[in-house]
Amino acid sequence: MSGRLVHVGSAVVDYVYRIDALPAAGTEKTASSYARVAGGGFNMMVAAGRTGMKVVFGGQLGTGPDGDFLRAAFAAEGIETLMPPSPLMDSGNCVAMISGDAERTFVSWPGAESRLTPDMMKPVQAVPGDWVFTSGYTLSYPGSRDALADWIEALPAGIPFVFDPTPVIADIPRPILDRVLARTTWLSCNTNEAAEIAGAGDAQTVAIRLLAEHCTGAEGVVIRAGAHGCLVRMADGGTRAVPGFEVEAVDTNGAGDTHIGAFVSGLSRGMSPCEAARYANAAAALSVTRHGGSSAPTDMDILEFLAERGEAMTAPGRGETTAT
Repeated sequence: MSGRLVHVGSAVVDYVYRIDALPAAGTEKTASSYARVAGGGFNMMVAAGRTGMKVVFGGQLGTGPDGDFLRAAFAAEGIETLMPPSPLMDSGNCVAMISGDAERTFVSWPGAESRLTPDMMKPVQAVPGDWVFTSGYTLSYPGSRDALADWIEALPAGIPFVFDPTPVIADIPRPILDRVLARTTWLSCNTNEAAEIAGAGDAQTVAIRLLAEHCTGAEGVVIRAGAHGCLVRMADGGTRAVPGFEVEAVDTNGAGDTHIGAFVSGLSRGMSPCEAARYANAAAALSVTRHGGSSAPTDMDILEFLAERGEAMTAPGRGETTAT
Protein backbone atom coordinates (compact mmCIF):
# COMPACT_ATOMS: atom_id res chain seq x y z
CA MET A 1 0.00 0.00 0.00
CA SER A 2 1.54 3.31 -1.04
CA GLY A 3 1.80 6.20 1.39
CA ARG A 4 0.85 9.77 0.75
CA LEU A 5 2.68 12.17 -1.49
CA VAL A 6 3.23 15.34 0.53
CA HIS A 7 3.93 17.99 -2.09
CA VAL A 8 5.59 21.09 -0.64
CA GLY A 9 6.20 22.84 -3.94
CA SER A 10 4.07 25.44 -5.66
CA ALA A 11 1.01 25.53 -7.89
CA VAL A 12 0.07 28.31 -10.30
CA VAL A 13 -2.49 29.02 -12.99
CA ASP A 14 -1.21 28.56 -16.55
CA TYR A 15 -2.49 30.79 -19.33
CA VAL A 16 -1.72 28.70 -22.40
CA TYR A 17 -1.52 30.13 -25.91
CA ARG A 18 -0.90 27.94 -28.97
CA ILE A 19 0.96 29.63 -31.83
CA ASP A 20 2.74 28.44 -34.97
CA ALA A 21 6.04 30.03 -33.85
CA LEU A 22 7.23 32.63 -31.35
CA PRO A 23 6.75 36.20 -32.63
CA ALA A 24 9.82 38.24 -33.49
CA ALA A 25 10.65 41.18 -31.23
CA GLY A 26 8.21 44.04 -31.69
CA THR A 27 5.69 41.92 -33.65
CA GLU A 28 2.41 40.24 -32.76
CA LYS A 29 0.84 36.88 -33.54
CA THR A 30 -2.68 35.58 -33.05
CA ALA A 31 -2.94 32.35 -31.10
CA SER A 32 -4.82 29.42 -32.57
CA SER A 33 -6.18 28.49 -29.13
CA TYR A 34 -6.17 29.61 -25.51
CA ALA A 35 -6.78 27.81 -22.22
CA ARG A 36 -6.62 28.59 -18.52
CA VAL A 37 -5.47 25.55 -16.57
CA ALA A 38 -3.94 24.60 -13.23
CA GLY A 39 -0.18 24.20 -13.58
CA GLY A 40 3.16 24.22 -11.82
CA GLY A 41 3.35 21.51 -9.18
CA PHE A 42 -0.27 20.57 -9.88
CA ASN A 43 0.88 18.57 -12.90
CA MET A 44 3.18 16.36 -10.82
CA MET A 45 0.49 15.85 -8.18
CA VAL A 46 -2.04 14.79 -10.82
CA ALA A 47 0.41 12.24 -12.22
CA ALA A 48 1.04 10.72 -8.80
CA GLY A 49 -2.67 10.73 -7.90
CA ARG A 50 -3.86 9.15 -11.14
CA THR A 51 -1.33 6.35 -10.74
CA GLY A 52 -2.27 5.33 -7.22
CA MET A 53 -1.02 7.75 -4.54
CA LYS A 54 -3.03 9.84 -2.12
CA VAL A 55 -1.77 13.39 -2.61
CA VAL A 56 -1.79 16.31 -0.17
CA PHE A 57 -0.52 19.81 -0.90
CA GLY A 58 1.65 21.58 1.66
CA GLY A 59 2.24 24.76 -0.30
CA GLN A 60 0.48 28.11 -0.21
CA LEU A 61 -2.51 29.08 -2.34
CA GLY A 62 -3.81 32.62 -2.61
CA THR A 63 -7.05 34.52 -2.15
CA GLY A 64 -8.49 35.71 -5.45
CA PRO A 65 -9.60 34.36 -8.84
CA ASP A 66 -6.44 32.32 -9.49
CA GLY A 67 -6.41 30.83 -5.99
CA ASP A 68 -10.11 29.93 -6.32
CA PHE A 69 -9.42 28.35 -9.70
CA LEU A 70 -6.62 26.21 -8.23
CA ARG A 71 -8.72 25.10 -5.25
CA ALA A 72 -11.43 23.90 -7.62
CA ALA A 73 -8.84 21.99 -9.68
CA PHE A 74 -7.38 20.41 -6.52
CA ALA A 75 -10.85 19.35 -5.36
CA ALA A 76 -11.61 17.78 -8.74
CA GLU A 77 -8.48 15.59 -8.42
CA GLY A 78 -9.09 14.75 -4.75
CA ILE A 79 -6.01 16.67 -3.55
CA GLU A 80 -6.26 17.99 0.01
CA THR A 81 -4.65 21.35 0.85
CA LEU A 82 -2.96 21.53 4.26
CA MET A 83 -2.44 25.30 4.60
CA PRO A 84 -5.12 27.98 4.84
CA PRO A 85 -5.05 30.39 1.89
CA SER A 86 -2.99 33.57 2.05
CA PRO A 87 -5.18 36.51 3.10
CA LEU A 88 -2.74 38.93 1.46
CA MET A 89 -2.37 37.93 -2.18
CA ASP A 90 -3.60 35.74 -4.99
CA SER A 91 -1.82 32.70 -6.41
CA GLY A 92 0.73 33.27 -9.15
CA ASN A 93 0.36 32.57 -12.83
CA CYS A 94 2.39 31.61 -15.86
CA VAL A 95 1.92 32.47 -19.52
CA ALA A 96 2.88 29.45 -21.63
CA MET A 97 3.30 29.73 -25.41
CA ILE A 98 3.20 26.36 -27.18
CA SER A 99 4.69 26.50 -30.68
CA GLY A 100 3.96 24.31 -33.67
CA ASP A 101 6.86 21.96 -32.89
CA ALA A 102 5.29 21.20 -29.46
CA GLU A 103 7.97 23.18 -27.60
CA ARG A 104 7.05 25.81 -25.02
CA THR A 105 8.17 29.19 -23.69
CA PHE A 106 7.14 30.60 -20.30
CA VAL A 107 6.77 33.92 -18.49
CA SER A 108 5.72 33.61 -14.84
CA TRP A 109 4.48 35.89 -12.07
CA PRO A 110 4.99 34.63 -8.47
CA GLY A 111 2.11 34.97 -6.04
CA ALA A 112 1.16 33.44 -2.69
CA GLU A 113 3.17 30.31 -3.47
CA SER A 114 6.35 32.41 -3.18
CA ARG A 115 5.78 33.22 0.51
CA LEU A 116 6.39 30.69 3.30
CA THR A 117 7.27 31.09 6.98
CA PRO A 118 7.98 28.48 9.67
CA ASP A 119 4.59 29.20 11.25
CA MET A 120 2.83 28.68 7.93
CA MET A 121 4.56 25.30 7.57
CA LYS A 122 3.35 23.98 10.94
CA PRO A 123 0.19 22.27 9.55
CA VAL A 124 2.36 20.35 7.06
CA GLN A 125 3.45 17.15 8.78
CA ALA A 126 5.02 14.09 7.13
CA VAL A 127 4.45 10.74 8.84
CA PRO A 128 6.01 7.29 8.32
CA GLY A 129 4.98 5.89 4.93
CA ASP A 130 4.78 9.32 3.30
CA TRP A 131 6.89 10.53 0.39
CA VAL A 132 7.82 14.22 0.30
CA PHE A 133 8.48 16.21 -2.85
CA THR A 134 9.50 19.73 -3.70
CA SER A 135 10.74 21.55 -6.79
CA GLY A 136 13.26 24.28 -7.38
CA TYR A 137 10.60 26.92 -7.92
CA THR A 138 9.72 27.32 -4.24
CA LEU A 139 13.43 27.31 -3.38
CA SER A 140 14.11 30.07 -5.92
CA TYR A 141 11.78 32.58 -4.25
CA PRO A 142 13.45 34.80 -1.60
CA GLY A 143 10.25 34.76 0.47
CA SER A 144 9.94 30.97 0.75
CA ARG A 145 13.36 29.34 0.33
CA ASP A 146 14.65 29.57 3.90
CA ALA A 147 11.50 28.26 5.59
CA LEU A 148 11.22 25.40 3.13
CA ALA A 149 14.89 24.41 3.39
CA ASP A 150 14.60 24.37 7.19
CA TRP A 151 11.47 22.21 7.00
CA ILE A 152 13.13 19.75 4.60
CA GLU A 153 16.21 19.42 6.82
CA ALA A 154 13.96 18.65 9.79
CA LEU A 155 12.21 15.73 8.07
CA PRO A 156 12.48 12.43 9.99
CA ALA A 157 15.30 10.29 8.62
CA GLY A 158 13.07 7.47 7.38
CA ILE A 159 10.88 9.61 5.11
CA PRO A 160 12.01 9.65 1.46
CA PHE A 161 12.44 13.10 -0.05
CA VAL A 162 12.34 13.60 -3.83
CA PHE A 163 13.70 16.77 -5.43
CA ASP A 164 13.35 18.25 -8.92
CA PRO A 165 15.55 21.36 -9.35
CA THR A 166 13.59 22.55 -12.46
CA PRO A 167 14.85 25.06 -15.06
CA VAL A 168 15.11 27.84 -12.42
CA ILE A 169 18.01 26.05 -10.70
CA ALA A 170 20.36 28.97 -11.40
CA ASP A 171 18.10 31.17 -9.25
CA ILE A 172 18.51 28.97 -6.17
CA PRO A 173 21.34 30.20 -3.93
CA ARG A 174 24.01 27.53 -3.80
CA PRO A 175 23.96 27.19 0.01
CA ILE A 176 20.20 26.50 -0.10
CA LEU A 177 20.62 24.06 -2.99
CA ASP A 178 23.40 22.22 -1.19
CA ARG A 179 21.30 21.82 1.97
CA VAL A 180 18.38 20.38 0.01
CA LEU A 181 20.57 18.05 -2.08
CA ALA A 182 22.15 16.72 1.12
CA ARG A 183 18.69 15.57 2.33
CA THR A 184 17.57 14.22 -1.05
CA THR A 185 16.66 10.54 -1.36
CA TRP A 186 15.93 10.69 -5.10
CA LEU A 187 16.98 13.48 -7.45
CA SER A 188 15.14 13.75 -10.76
CA CYS A 189 16.42 16.35 -13.22
CA ASN A 190 17.02 16.89 -16.91
CA THR A 191 20.46 16.89 -18.49
CA ASN A 192 20.89 20.67 -18.30
CA GLU A 193 19.94 20.81 -14.62
CA ALA A 194 22.27 17.91 -13.80
CA ALA A 195 25.15 19.74 -15.47
CA GLU A 196 24.28 22.96 -13.61
CA ILE A 197 24.77 21.10 -10.32
CA ALA A 198 27.69 18.79 -11.10
CA GLY A 199 29.39 20.17 -14.20
CA ALA A 200 29.47 19.08 -17.84
CA GLY A 201 29.96 15.52 -19.04
CA ASP A 202 28.06 12.53 -20.34
CA ALA A 203 24.99 11.51 -18.33
CA GLN A 204 26.68 8.65 -16.50
CA THR A 205 29.69 10.73 -15.48
CA VAL A 206 27.48 13.54 -14.24
CA ALA A 207 25.26 11.08 -12.34
CA ILE A 208 28.30 9.61 -10.60
CA ARG A 209 29.42 13.10 -9.54
CA LEU A 210 25.94 14.00 -8.34
CA LEU A 211 25.90 11.04 -5.94
CA ALA A 212 29.53 11.29 -4.86
CA GLU A 213 29.70 15.05 -4.30
CA HIS A 214 26.20 16.52 -3.97
CA CYS A 215 23.50 13.97 -3.03
CA THR A 216 25.71 11.90 -0.77
CA GLY A 217 22.80 10.41 1.18
CA ALA A 218 20.63 9.60 -1.85
CA GLU A 219 19.54 6.19 -3.03
CA GLY A 220 19.86 7.28 -6.64
CA VAL A 221 19.44 9.92 -9.32
CA VAL A 222 17.36 10.02 -12.48
CA ILE A 223 18.56 12.15 -15.39
CA ARG A 224 15.72 12.70 -17.84
CA ALA A 225 16.40 13.09 -21.56
CA GLY A 226 12.95 13.80 -22.99
CA ALA A 227 11.88 11.41 -25.75
CA HIS A 228 15.13 9.47 -25.31
CA GLY A 229 14.06 8.26 -21.86
CA CYS A 230 16.26 8.58 -18.79
CA LEU A 231 19.34 7.30 -17.03
CA VAL A 232 19.06 5.77 -13.55
CA ARG A 233 22.17 5.72 -11.37
CA MET A 234 22.02 3.95 -8.02
CA ALA A 235 24.16 4.80 -5.00
CA ASP A 236 25.42 1.19 -5.00
CA GLY A 237 26.97 1.77 -8.42
CA GLY A 238 24.35 0.30 -10.74
CA THR A 239 23.56 2.32 -13.86
CA ARG A 240 20.90 1.74 -16.47
CA ALA A 241 19.74 3.74 -19.48
CA VAL A 242 15.97 3.30 -19.69
CA PRO A 243 14.81 4.07 -23.25
CA GLY A 244 11.82 6.23 -24.03
CA PHE A 245 8.90 5.49 -26.33
CA GLU A 246 8.34 6.88 -29.80
CA VAL A 247 5.06 8.78 -30.03
CA GLU A 248 3.63 11.69 -32.01
CA ALA A 249 4.00 14.62 -29.60
CA VAL A 250 1.43 17.41 -29.66
CA ASP A 251 2.29 19.14 -26.36
CA THR A 252 5.40 18.58 -24.23
CA ASN A 253 4.19 20.90 -21.45
CA GLY A 254 4.13 18.98 -18.16
CA ALA A 255 5.97 15.90 -19.46
CA GLY A 256 8.74 16.20 -16.87
CA ASP A 257 6.21 16.66 -14.07
CA THR A 258 4.32 13.59 -15.27
CA HIS A 259 7.55 11.58 -15.32
CA ILE A 260 8.41 12.49 -11.73
CA GLY A 261 4.90 11.87 -10.41
CA ALA A 262 4.69 8.45 -12.05
CA PHE A 263 8.22 7.56 -10.93
CA VAL A 264 7.50 8.35 -7.27
CA SER A 265 4.17 6.53 -7.48
CA GLY A 266 5.92 3.47 -8.91
CA LEU A 267 8.55 3.46 -6.17
CA SER A 268 5.89 3.85 -3.48
CA ARG A 269 4.15 0.70 -4.78
CA GLY A 270 7.30 -1.40 -4.64
CA MET A 271 8.63 -1.14 -8.18
CA SER A 272 12.39 -1.31 -8.60
CA PRO A 273 13.92 2.05 -9.61
CA CYS A 274 14.49 0.91 -13.21
CA GLU A 275 10.94 -0.44 -13.53
CA ALA A 276 9.58 2.77 -12.02
CA ALA A 277 11.63 4.70 -14.58
CA ARG A 278 10.20 2.64 -17.45
CA TYR A 279 6.71 3.19 -16.05
CA ALA A 280 7.46 6.94 -15.83
CA ASN A 281 8.81 7.00 -19.40
CA ALA A 282 5.53 5.48 -20.59
CA ALA A 283 3.51 8.01 -18.55
CA ALA A 284 5.48 10.93 -20.01
CA ALA A 285 5.14 9.54 -23.55
CA LEU A 286 1.37 9.31 -23.17
CA SER A 287 1.19 12.81 -21.70
CA VAL A 288 2.81 14.46 -24.73
CA THR A 289 0.17 12.95 -27.02
CA ARG A 290 -2.47 14.99 -25.18
CA HIS A 291 -3.00 18.72 -24.90
CA GLY A 292 -2.55 20.38 -21.50
CA GLY A 293 0.06 20.31 -18.76
CA SER A 294 -2.01 18.14 -16.41
CA SER A 295 -2.56 15.48 -19.08
CA ALA A 296 -1.09 12.65 -17.01
CA PRO A 297 -2.46 9.17 -17.78
CA THR A 298 -3.97 6.75 -15.29
CA ASP A 299 -2.27 3.58 -14.10
CA MET A 300 -4.50 1.57 -16.46
CA ASP A 301 -3.57 3.80 -19.41
CA ILE A 302 0.12 3.19 -18.72
CA LEU A 303 -0.25 -0.58 -18.33
CA GLU A 304 -2.20 -0.81 -21.59
CA PHE A 305 0.41 1.33 -23.36
CA LEU A 306 3.22 -0.94 -22.14
CA ALA A 307 1.30 -4.11 -23.02
CA GLU A 308 0.71 -2.85 -26.55
CA ARG A 309 4.47 -2.54 -26.91
CA GLY A 310 5.17 -6.00 -25.55
CA GLU A 311 6.45 -4.69 -22.23
CA ALA A 312 3.68 -5.70 -19.83
CA MET A 313 4.36 -5.50 -16.10
CA THR A 314 3.49 -8.10 -13.47
CA ALA A 315 0.66 -7.34 -11.07
CA PRO A 316 2.33 -7.69 -7.63
CA GLY A 317 4.07 -4.32 -7.32
CA ARG A 318 4.56 -4.62 -11.08
CA GLY A 319 8.27 -4.60 -10.45
CA GLU A 320 9.34 -7.07 -13.13
CA THR A 321 8.67 -7.49 -16.83
CA THR A 322 6.96 -10.48 -18.35
CA ALA A 323 7.63 -11.93 -21.76
CA THR A 324 4.84 -11.41 -24.26
